[in-house]
Amino acid sequence: MSALVGPISGALVAGSVYYGFSNLIQTRTEQHRRDLRFLSVRLSEAPTKVLAPPSAAARIKPSSSNLETSWNEQLTNIYRAVGQVSERAGEWRRKVLYQGDVKEASETRD
Repeated sequence: MSALVGPISGALVAGSVYYGFSNLIQTRTEQHRRDLRFLSVRLSEAPTKVLAPPSAAARIKPSSSNLETSWNEQLTNIYRAVGQVSERAGEWRRKVLYQGDVKEASETRD
């Protein structure tokens, strides 16, 4: 009896694996058929409404004057800050080089 158990259990395992793969292949094939049929119908039907993209003029939005003004103000502030830093660095350099007051160094230079 034990000699029959091994081949029978092997046959059952092989049969269940075969059935599982067969069922999976059949299910996926049916899904692909349905998808292809749906796509075929969509391609063969003429579109009812064709939407054209908006014209180039419609896609260009007018620039915001508030945004431009804000941008210009920010740039002006940055340039002023850089100028002030440059002036302070110059004053510090004169003070270090001439070892005195900035006014004294600028008076001796003049």
